[in-house]
Amino acid sequence: MSPFPRTRTVAAAAAVAAAAALTLTAPPAQAAALTPKVLVVGMDGLNWAKVVDANAPTLDALAAGGTLGESLLYCNPVANSSSGPGWSTIATGVMPDKHGVKDNTFSGRQYGTYPDFLTRLEQADPSYATLSILDWAVLHTQGTFGAAIDTRITYNGDANGYVGEDAKVTNDAVSHLRNNDPDATFVYLGNTDVVAHSVGTGTAYRTAIETQDAQLDRMLDAIAARPTYASEDWLIVVTTDHGHNNPSGGHGGCGVDAERRTWVLAKGTGHSAGLRPIDTRLSDVAGTVFAHLGVTVNPAWNLDTKPLKVRATDPFDGLNASLQTRSHETGIPATVRGWTHTAPAGWSVDRSAMPTGGVNEWRGWSFTNEEFWSRAQSSQNRENGLRLRGVFAVADSDEFDDRSGGASFDSTLVSPAYPVTAGTVRTLRYVTHYLQEGSQTGDVLVSFNGGANQLVKRYSADARARAEALTVTVPAGATSMTVKFRYYNAANNWYWVIDDLRVS
Repeated sequence: MSPFPRTRTVAAAAAVAAAAALTLTAPPAQAAALTPKVLVVGMDGLNWAKVVDANAPTLDALAAGGTLGESLLYCNPVANSSSGPGWSTIATGVMPDKHGVKDNTFSGRQYGTYPDFLTRLEQADPSYATLSILDWAVLHTQGTFGAAIDTRITYNGDANGYVGEDAKVTNDAVSHLRNNDPDATFVYLGNTDVVAHSVGTGTAYRTAIETQDAQLDRMLDAIAARPTYASEDWLIVVTTDHGHNNPSGGHGGCGVDAERRTWVLAKGTGHSAGLRPIDTRLSDVAGTVFAHLGVTVNPAWNLDTKPLKVRATDPFDGLNASLQTRSHETGIPATVRGWTHTAPAGWSVDRSAMPTGGVNEWRGWSFTNEEFWSRAQSSQNRENGLRLRGVFAVADSDEFDDRSGGASFDSTLVSPAYPVTAGTVRTLRYVTHYLQEGSQTGDVLVSFNGGANQLVKRYSADARARAEALTVTVPAGATSMTVKFRYYNAANNWYWVIDDLRVS
């Protein structure tokens, strides 16, 4: 029996349950001898909520038996929520401020510096057999998936229609996966996007999803039919570049509708069944491929990716289950959970200088997630933290002032005490998203053994979506160090975001 779901004549729930119980890999005892292989399938403009509504047993089973991470796309001025930036982020493992693609013109692309994951494999070891098959031809002609890939097969859905060209893509993928020996393969299917643009996300869109689900099923059956399958360890990754507004279709804007929702799904070794992580980004496809194939990511590549199966260690993410629905905010749906004043264990927030008025959610440093925070006010770069993941800390004087009494802001986020050794150098690493206006100031401070604050860095100009690394020399007699982030001199100005502090 094939280890992949095939039957569509049974009830959907039964099909999902049966398929989820099957595995893509040989028994664990054989794992050490298996050869790792990867198939990445891209489905353009696919809303996961619509997958759930459709009769899509293949995708359903992969999700039930694997890891599904969802996230939101960036907005202008960083990039449109469109296909050029989306597939560039998937391919390169970096965000648009690095790969340079902001829209479907591909102008500004930096694929020489940030090549696709298949090209990276070729550069790391030319013996890898790499394959890309697609029918949005520009992904080859523009170099999103580059010329160094061993086999590139290009069809033209724009000229010839995506229904027929997707069928050709599928037939070629099935043939190569069954009869040849690719180590890493990328396959693109585009008809879901075209249908949503034409008639929205209703019945025809659902039908297109079901067709692509069947095409994916054929690819998985081809893998299972390989004569060497028993000695191989296959990872299946499925993803999309953007979503579509519901029900009208369309994308490219900056709302928090379905158009900005993306997802990465993986089933294979190490990907826990049914896991729904909060720390996923679209750029994580590349890191997931590299991890499965055992390729070490060189820090010089400057990627924005991690394996989907690896969880962030940021203590802020531990607050996710305790996030609340809105208090004073009115533009955020009442069902969306996304803020708390309660700091993680060992952390604290000093609000002693804060006024009693203002918007409750943002009184001093608060902990929030991207959906809740960006819904508070769109088109003000809250969507463009880029390297923020999961839950993060925000000091937002702009939103705080949206209610009477919130005209001043002075609050300090305080870390746990880290053990240190006198005479050593410690590095503070964190992600920040800081927008400057007026006299607002952001200070990074350290205190040794509970003593006086020492200034490490002062923010008085934009520092957007930046990964920081600040060094601190530990003085004589010090055994502990506390890190503090003070945001002050603010009165209806912008904001400061901190995430993933690590002291090394």
